Amino acid sequence: MTATKDYYKILGVAKTATPEEIKRQYRKLAMETHPDRNKGDKRAEERFKDINEAYAVLSDPKKRKQYDTFGSAKFHQRFSQEDIFHGFDIGDILKDLGFTTDDVFGSIFGGGRRCGGKAGRRPRSPFGAGQGFDFQDVFGQAGRQQGFGAQQPAKGPDRTTEIQISLEEAARGITKKLTLSSGKKKQTLNVKVPAGINDGNRLRLAGKGDPGPPGSPPGDLYLVVRVRPHPIFRREKNDLHIEKEIKFSEALLGTTIEVPGLLEKPKKVRVPPGTQPGAKIRLRGQGMPAMGGGKPGDLYVTLRVPVPKKLNKRQKQLAEQLAEAGL
Repeated sequence: MTATKDYYKILGVAKTATPEEIKRQYRKLAMETHPDRNKGDKRAEERFKDINEAYAVLSDPKKRKQYDTFGSAKFHQRFSQEDIFHGFDIGDILKDLGFTTDDVFGSIFGGGRRCGGKAGRRPRSPFGAGQGFDFQDVFGQAGRQQGFGAQQPAKGPDRTTEIQISLEEAARGITKKLTLSSGKKKQTLNVKVPAGINDGNRLRLAGKGDPGPPGSPPGDLYLVVRVRPHPIFRREKNDLHIEKEIKFSEALLGTTIEVPGLLEKPKKVRVPPGTQPGAKIRLRGQGMPAMGGGKPGDLYVTLRVPVPKKLNKRQKQLAEQLAEAGL
């Protein structure tokens, strides 16, 4: 990567992007460009290298501050690739996406455990005393278990199971008690489900999977979160949607309706005169919280104006009068 490339443009995020937004975009791009999905595609390989370098900087508050302070060119004059990748660990992210870290960086970054520096000496890093670019640093424990650096015993098999929660629990966050059986052995876990979690999101509990061979660590436990459908609210990303019926006369003349909240008390909302069927009222910030922080979603109220199938005598007279008046 040349020193003139813009890390924010590489990841496709704004300079004001939150850490969660940066991580989410990195996961998306890593899924698209990972070598396992693009066998022999050199362009995808280069793209994968670029987004990892960009994420190594922008995901680290200290490195990001230095990058924002000095700009791209001066940043690369001051800091080497060894400095950039110091402490960078994506093993868990790639694993959550369904990939392993086997030989990925060894092949596309040159095949060694360490890049830069003279033999027997690790170059000094401004982000950590005496640390250079080491693939053990890049992949952390996950990388060491899969072949980078010192050999470790193969860990036990991973497990995957599902937990179900309500939309209210997804909104506020909850700690769920989970009992797992492995042979004759049972274990009870308290699992913290973060506020704002989506249906289908996975939670990883390191070392809570099945046991491995003697002397090896257990595998990991992956919990797939299933959010039960709600009888009133419908969720789209972090926005919530609800439908409310109003009378024809209320649509003409305007009215005030009561809108329930998922976790809050109902709110009075004004419907303006002349409201059309299917019109939406937006309540800012009244939707789901953003997982990991950030701006919450909105609540949208779709107004339905049903047409009565039958009219009594008085209603028919009034409807005829409206027709005569041009309505």
